Amino acid sequence: MGGKLREGFRWHYLVLLAPLLLLWVPSYNRSEPSLFGLPFFYWYQMTWVVVTALLTAIVFFIDKALARGAKR
Repeated sequence: MGGKLREGFRWHYLVLLAPLLLLWVPSYNRSEPSLFGLPFFYWYQMTWVVVTALLTAIVFFIDKALARGAKR
């Protein structure tokens, strides 16, 4: 596609670091509290799948808006 649209660090990319919290397994390595019969370990991870998808979409749309603004 092209080169970089503008120089400098894109601060909104820092949002993508939030899912790195999943690397610290002891923080969610337990079975209580359960949700709809699912142990905490499982529903916590599935919640992060949805949250990560939303965060990625937010960063994508911010990046797209910045690119559109840079072309004008």
